[in-house]
Amino acid sequence: MPRSANSPLVMLHLGLGSFHRAHQAVYLHELIQTGDTRWVLAGGSIRPDMTDTIAALQAQGGAYTLETVTPAQVRSYQRIESIKTIVPYDAALSGLVTLGADAHTRIISFTVTEAGYYLDAQDRLDLNFDDLRADVIAAGKGQPGSTIYGALTAILRQRMHQQAGPVTLLNCDNLRHNGDRVRSGLLQFIGLLPDSSDKAGLLQWITANTSCPNAMVDRITPRPTLDVAERVLAVTGRVDAAAVMGESFIQWVIEDNFVNGRPAWERVGVEMVASVAAYEEAKIRLLNATHSCIAWAGTLAGYFYIHEGTQDPVIRQFAYDYVTDDVIPVLSPSPLDLAKYRDVVLDRFSNPALKDTNQRVAMDGFSKIPGFIAATFRERLARGEGIDSVAMLPALFLAYLQRWHRGQIPYTYQDQAMDPAVAHAICEAADPVAAFCADVPLWGDLAGDARLVNAVRRASARVTLFEKEQL
Repeated sequence: MPRSANSPLVMLHLGLGSFHRAHQAVYLHELIQTGDTRWVLAGGSIRPDMTDTIAALQAQGGAYTLETVTPAQVRSYQRIESIKTIVPYDAALSGLVTLGADAHTRIISFTVTEAGYYLDAQDRLDLNFDDLRADVIAAGKGQPGSTIYGALTAILRQRMHQQAGPVTLLNCDNLRHNGDRVRSGLLQFIGLLPDSSDKAGLLQWITANTSCPNAMVDRITPRPTLDVAERVLAVTGRVDAAAVMGESFIQWVIEDNFVNGRPAWERVGVEMVASVAAYEEAKIRLLNATHSCIAWAGTLAGYFYIHEGTQDPVIRQFAYDYVTDDVIPVLSPSPLDLAKYRDVVLDRFSNPALKDTNQRVAMDGFSKIPGFIAATFRERLARGEGIDSVAMLPALFLAYLQRWHRGQIPYTYQDQAMDPAVAHAICEAADPVAAFCADVPLWGDLAGDARLVNAVRRASARVTLFEKEQL
């Protein structure tokens, strides 16, 4: 249906997962509540998943209940009504393409896992993935695909043809330098297409008519369980099949680089900055890497939830020492109080009401080592400083990987960036530590470095003792 000139402007989000609904949608809802109704959200999935959630949101007109919980386990409930359009999935992504190419849509945002960008350590597209290669072929025929690049190419191609004007592409995820990197990945993807009448024009149009701000997002949002909907019903009297829960803490920092307008997010607590780099590094290294450390160690110790591992004094010390000894020195000076941030993060992870699982946090280790952890090794070594505390993280992941190799992880491990054959070969090697540290996709230019190997070997001995103490 054509939009009138007075219609609200649209931020189209690709993906309607829990994090988006507990984060970006909340900020826009809060802005609308102030009386600023100039922007609304629309959303849909680029893959045939989340069918139950999408159906529930359609039935509820896009509205749903957010439950938040503090570390003191105080729960609050809020009806979120900023998502005004739910786009049903179809393989041609026709609804998303139509809406993305509408002149009223000024921002296209997305939440993607680190592995979902298919970028190697040099930020080159990794064509070893079947779905990415399939999307290159599909896009060459003018068809959409199931990767973020395939979807964006289809939307932007149509937007160009319709002369719908500039649009901002906004990452809402944990990829370091996410705006810069998705722009590079997208242009590389289009560059792989066969020469056609619009390939050169599309590259030129995207370069001239899009911006890709870097951004940092933060709110722990576990996968919803049935008891969330049960509590919502008990407290609000509302049956809500799309209810979501998250911690009370929330943060969003965005580089103010929007090519065709944006909501006045600063009115509701979003930090609009010239550079997100310091915030991004602090969050990735003090929160994301620490989260993974606790999930891997917690699994080795037989825990199910993140808060259980965080409350274990040995595991908490692993995380505390990693941040204190090796991360804070390389990130200082910082606009953030890093020691305070470390303590707040550990308190947040200790929150038992979240019931955040090790399974959710432990996933994608093969992208988290290069994405969250390797930079600290490089910077410490460049300064001539020790790496024993940070070495505990890959040592824990290697021990976790060896458990997976033996079929001893008590849940399904998901890792989009992992080649199972490579992972099994590392575990079966005569020297698994050396094989692990020699893996170029994990370590880049550090692969095989004797300082790395020796530090991870020392850390692995500590992890072996830790595992024995759990028996």
